[in-house]
Amino acid sequence: MALPNLSEADRKKALEKAAQARQARAELRQKIKAGSTTFAEVMSKSDDPIVARMKVATLLESLPGFGKAKAAKIMTELEISPSRRVQGLGARQREMLMQRLG
Repeated sequence: MALPNLSEADRKKALEKAAQARQARAELRQKIKAGSTTFAEVMSKSDDPIVARMKVATLLESLPGFGKAKAAKIMTELEISPSRRVQGLGARQREMLMQRLG
């Protein structure tokens, strides 16, 4: 699939929108790490575009006491692909994550 030809103004607008989304995800990760937002609260907002587009691995690594190894172990046990995003979780995967961490 070819990329669309964007004008400079459209390209700049798209870059700004992407930067704002990255910033919002970074702020969410900080809130999770600080403990001011729980895993269950984040999962309940899974229809929010910021949460929906976050990788599950990144979300788990943001939890207090979790790192790359622990997140990878849980994802392997629950058969969740490392590239899976929150919006792409199946009902069973979501339920298992909530039982484990919620």
